[in-house]
Amino acid sequence: MKKIIASTSLLIVAAVASLTQVYSQSNTQSNTQSNTQSNNNADSGYSAGLLNTKRVFSRGLANAIGQPFRGVATSDGVVSDLFPLKSTGASTASIVAAASSFLGTLNTAELSRTQYSVDDPEWRNWSNVDVGIFSRHGVSLEEMSEQQKTAAWNLLRASLSMEGVAQTQDIMKTEQSLFELNGEPIRYGEEKYYFTVMGIPSTTEPWGWQLDGHHLVINFFVLGDQVVMTPAFWGGEPVFTERGKYAGNRIMQDEQDEGLAFMQSLDRSQQAVATIDANKTRNNQLAAANEDNLTLDFEGLRGSEMSTAQKSQLLNLIRVYIGNLRGPHADITMDEIGQHIDETYFSWIGNAEDDAIFYYRIHSPVILVEFDHQNPVGTTQINTPGTPTRDHIHTIVRTPNGNDYGKDLLAQHLAAHPH
Repeated sequence: MKKIIASTSLLIVAAVASLTQVYSQSNTQSNTQSNTQSNNNADSGYSAGLLNTKRVFSRGLANAIGQPFRGVATSDGVVSDLFPLKSTGASTASIVAAASSFLGTLNTAELSRTQYSVDDPEWRNWSNVDVGIFSRHGVSLEEMSEQQKTAAWNLLRASLSMEGVAQTQDIMKTEQSLFELNGEPIRYGEEKYYFTVMGIPSTTEPWGWQLDGHHLVINFFVLGDQVVMTPAFWGGEPVFTERGKYAGNRIMQDEQDEGLAFMQSLDRSQQAVATIDANKTRNNQLAAANEDNLTLDFEGLRGSEMSTAQKSQLLNLIRVYIGNLRGPHADITMDEIGQHIDETYFSWIGNAEDDAIFYYRIHSPVILVEFDHQNPVGTTQINTPGTPTRDHIHTIVRTPNGNDYGKDLLAQHLAAHPH
């Protein structure tokens, strides 16, 4: 296992180094030309450097997906019996209907690359990097007809809350901003987001859907009236768009501001326990793409060491993330998380000043949330390279102990009802 983790880490380092070089070359070229739009033809193909970066990410996926799924767990191993099959009373009929309607708009060629078995490894084939350096399956909004786009957005609206839909739209807008800053239409565009469906939409049998693109990945598993929406990656760059088509667009502020407010609410001794490292000098996210089997021990301030008011505030912070899920299913998920609040840890990297650059983690047996201010990648024209900034945010939400992608629920269902 240590060899696998080390190998994956080396691939990530190589990818970041390669990507930094690609951006440096791209920015140097753009500085000698009059504007982004005039570069579209020159930037529409692949450079050798960009292809090398694509190869690195392909290898990273191959190495990760080649390992049997275990799930995020501590060094003590996976905890069992955390996710029982049960009736929640929260109907999924509208989600099933929306997914069926979406599939009904696809032709046979589109279906062949969009629909997979419910237990297909395709679930794990996702990344938060741009489409130019990580190829996606499925059908993208960019290539859909208007009828198909309407059906795809109806699926999102049936599954997500109003806040979740709005955040999805706003993250997509940041891709337009990156295109305006960098050109490279092979990589950037607000509709380069791909839909896949696993299984056959049903109110009784297991199935799910996935949305995959740059800084936005949603895995949505359904079994009867139970829903699991992890792994879910939400992020973006630039966080604030100063000019262009979507000038004024701003993302991920509640995740940032409420996380900082919670840290500031702790007393000094609690802050000291929560703080892993007072210096935030690099990217710190651990549980993003290719980390389905991450071994991660609890760190920081334990919920049992918090006051009742602090526990409530921590749950409100978690709700910022879970609230992207629609209505009753968000409430059900929060209730499950609340049952483990005393076993929930909050950890922090950086300082806690009002303008701080930071990382935080919320980790329990049933939830893992990471928030990270990252180094600039596509905005080095306006942000200092190699220095974490509030203008590039990554977050991830996972269900530890084997229930990402609803896999624990699926295993129990298949054991009781062999297919």
